[in-house]
Amino acid sequence: MAIFVQTEDFDLSAEIAKLRANNPAIGAVVSFVGVVRDLNDGLDVQAMELEHYPGMTEKALQEIVAQAASRWSLMDCLVIHRVGALKPLDQIVLVAVATAHRGEAFAACEFIMDYLKTQAPFWKKEKTSEGERWVDAREADDTAVSKWGIVSTNSKVGI
Repeated sequence: MAIFVQTEDFDLSAEIAKLRANNPAIGAVVSFVGVVRDLNDGLDVQAMELEHYPGMTEKALQEIVAQAASRWSLMDCLVIHRVGALKPLDQIVLVAVATAHRGEAFAACEFIMDYLKTQAPFWKKEKTSEGERWVDAREADDTAVSKWGIVSTNSKVGI
Protein backbone atom coordinates (compact mmCIF):
# COMPACT_ATOMS: atom_id res chain seq x y z
CA MET A 1 0.00 0.00 0.00
CA ALA A 2 1.58 3.24 -1.14
CA ILE A 3 0.58 6.88 -0.73
CA PHE A 4 2.26 9.83 -2.40
CA VAL A 5 1.50 13.54 -2.29
CA GLN A 6 3.61 15.18 -4.96
CA THR A 7 3.92 18.00 -7.46
CA GLU A 8 5.16 15.71 -10.25
CA ASP A 9 2.82 14.11 -12.77
CA PHE A 10 2.42 10.32 -12.85
CA ASP A 11 2.32 7.70 -15.60
CA LEU A 12 -0.87 5.65 -15.21
CA SER A 13 0.40 2.62 -17.14
CA ALA A 14 3.69 2.49 -15.24
CA GLU A 15 1.95 2.86 -11.87
CA ILE A 16 -0.55 0.08 -12.63
CA ALA A 17 2.26 -2.19 -13.87
CA LYS A 18 4.16 -1.65 -10.59
CA LEU A 19 1.01 -2.35 -8.58
CA ARG A 20 0.47 -5.69 -10.35
CA ALA A 21 4.11 -6.73 -10.55
CA ASN A 22 4.94 -10.22 -9.36
CA ASN A 23 1.58 -10.99 -7.78
CA PRO A 24 -0.29 -13.65 -9.80
CA ALA A 25 -3.06 -13.77 -7.17
CA ILE A 26 -4.35 -10.36 -8.31
CA GLY A 27 -7.46 -10.86 -10.41
CA ALA A 28 -8.68 -7.27 -10.65
CA VAL A 29 -7.22 -3.79 -10.72
CA VAL A 30 -9.58 -0.82 -10.64
CA SER A 31 -8.27 2.71 -11.00
CA PHE A 32 -9.61 6.22 -10.99
CA VAL A 33 -7.79 9.23 -12.41
CA GLY A 34 -9.12 12.71 -11.66
CA VAL A 35 -8.18 15.51 -14.04
CA VAL A 36 -8.48 19.30 -14.05
CA ARG A 37 -11.53 20.45 -16.04
CA ASP A 38 -11.63 23.69 -18.00
CA LEU A 39 -15.11 24.56 -16.69
CA ASN A 40 -16.50 24.50 -13.15
CA ASP A 41 -19.83 25.90 -11.97
CA GLY A 42 -20.24 27.76 -15.25
CA LEU A 43 -16.87 29.51 -15.12
CA ASP A 44 -13.83 28.79 -17.24
CA VAL A 45 -10.91 27.39 -15.27
CA GLN A 46 -7.54 28.63 -16.48
CA ALA A 47 -5.49 27.14 -13.65
CA MET A 48 -5.82 25.51 -10.26
CA GLU A 49 -3.65 25.58 -7.14
CA LEU A 50 -3.90 22.61 -4.77
CA GLU A 51 -2.68 23.07 -1.21
CA HIS A 52 -2.30 20.61 1.65
CA TYR A 53 -0.81 20.15 5.12
CA PRO A 54 2.33 18.00 4.73
CA GLY A 55 2.31 15.11 7.16
CA MET A 56 -1.34 15.57 8.08
CA THR A 57 -2.48 14.86 4.54
CA GLU A 58 -0.45 11.66 4.21
CA LYS A 59 -1.72 10.48 7.59
CA ALA A 60 -5.33 11.07 6.52
CA LEU A 61 -4.75 9.13 3.28
CA GLN A 62 -3.11 6.25 5.17
CA GLU A 63 -6.15 6.10 7.47
CA ILE A 64 -8.63 5.79 4.62
CA VAL A 65 -6.57 3.09 2.92
CA ALA A 66 -6.49 1.24 6.26
CA GLN A 67 -10.27 1.58 6.53
CA ALA A 68 -10.66 0.22 2.99
CA ALA A 69 -8.35 -2.69 3.82
CA SER A 70 -10.48 -3.50 6.87
CA ARG A 71 -13.63 -3.66 4.68
CA TRP A 72 -12.26 -5.46 1.61
CA SER A 73 -9.46 -7.95 0.92
CA LEU A 74 -7.03 -5.56 -0.72
CA MET A 75 -3.90 -7.08 -2.16
CA ASP A 76 -2.44 -3.67 -2.85
CA CYS A 77 -3.47 -0.06 -3.17
CA LEU A 78 -1.91 3.10 -4.55
CA VAL A 79 -2.95 6.70 -3.95
CA ILE A 80 -1.11 9.53 -5.70
CA HIS A 81 -2.43 13.06 -5.17
CA ARG A 82 -0.79 16.03 -6.80
CA VAL A 83 -0.43 19.46 -5.23
CA GLY A 84 0.79 22.79 -6.53
CA ALA A 85 -0.05 24.57 -9.78
CA LEU A 86 -2.13 22.63 -12.30
CA LYS A 87 -3.91 23.50 -15.53
CA PRO A 88 -6.82 21.97 -17.47
CA LEU A 89 -6.10 18.41 -18.65
CA ASP A 90 -3.49 17.84 -15.90
CA GLN A 91 -3.93 14.74 -13.79
CA ILE A 92 -4.77 15.45 -10.14
CA VAL A 93 -5.26 12.11 -8.44
CA LEU A 94 -4.81 8.39 -8.99
CA VAL A 95 -6.45 5.74 -6.84
CA ALA A 96 -5.69 2.16 -7.86
CA VAL A 97 -6.84 -0.93 -6.00
CA ALA A 98 -5.78 -4.55 -6.57
CA THR A 99 -7.88 -7.46 -5.29
CA ALA A 100 -8.68 -11.02 -6.24
CA HIS A 101 -12.11 -10.10 -7.64
CA ARG A 102 -13.56 -7.06 -9.41
CA GLY A 103 -16.43 -6.32 -7.03
CA GLU A 104 -14.12 -5.64 -4.12
CA ALA A 105 -11.77 -3.58 -6.30
CA PHE A 106 -14.59 -1.36 -7.60
CA ALA A 107 -16.07 -0.84 -4.14
CA ALA A 108 -12.74 -0.10 -2.46
CA CYS A 109 -11.70 2.37 -5.17
CA GLU A 110 -15.01 4.23 -4.91
CA PHE A 111 -14.81 4.24 -1.10
CA ILE A 112 -11.30 5.72 -1.15
CA MET A 113 -12.27 8.43 -3.66
CA ASP A 114 -15.44 9.34 -1.72
CA TYR A 115 -13.37 9.69 1.45
CA LEU A 116 -10.68 11.69 -0.34
CA LYS A 117 -13.25 14.19 -1.64
CA THR A 118 -14.72 14.83 1.81
CA GLN A 119 -12.14 14.11 4.49
CA ALA A 120 -8.60 14.58 3.18
CA PRO A 121 -7.02 17.97 3.93
CA PHE A 122 -6.64 19.43 0.44
CA TRP A 123 -7.75 22.90 -0.67
CA LYS A 124 -8.37 24.02 -4.26
CA LYS A 125 -8.15 27.55 -5.58
CA GLU A 126 -9.22 28.13 -9.18
CA LYS A 127 -8.12 30.94 -11.45
CA THR A 128 -10.99 31.96 -13.72
CA SER A 129 -11.68 34.87 -16.06
CA GLU A 130 -13.52 36.46 -13.12
CA GLY A 131 -10.54 36.10 -10.76
CA GLU A 132 -9.40 33.56 -8.20
CA ARG A 133 -11.79 31.63 -5.95
CA TRP A 134 -11.59 28.86 -3.41
CA VAL A 135 -13.64 25.84 -4.44
CA ASP A 136 -16.34 25.02 -1.92
CA ALA A 137 -17.12 21.50 -0.81
CA ARG A 138 -20.06 19.92 -2.62
CA GLU A 139 -23.16 18.50 -0.99
CA ALA A 140 -23.10 15.65 -3.53
CA ASP A 141 -19.71 14.53 -2.15
CA ASP A 142 -21.09 14.45 1.41
CA THR A 143 -24.04 12.39 0.17
CA ALA A 144 -21.71 9.96 -1.64
CA VAL A 145 -19.56 9.33 1.44
CA SER A 146 -22.59 8.84 3.70
CA LYS A 147 -23.43 5.54 1.94
CA TRP A 148 -20.27 4.07 3.51
CA GLY A 149 -21.40 4.96 7.04
CA ILE A 150 -18.94 7.85 7.29
CA VAL A 151 -20.21 11.12 8.62
CA SER A 152 -18.53 13.90 6.68
CA THR A 153 -16.54 16.42 8.70
CA ASN A 154 -16.26 18.49 5.58
CA SER A 155 -16.24 22.01 6.94
CA LYS A 156 -13.43 23.15 4.69
CA VAL A 157 -13.48 24.52 1.18
CA GLY A 158 -11.63 23.33 -1.85
CA ILE A 159 -11.83 19.60 -1.93
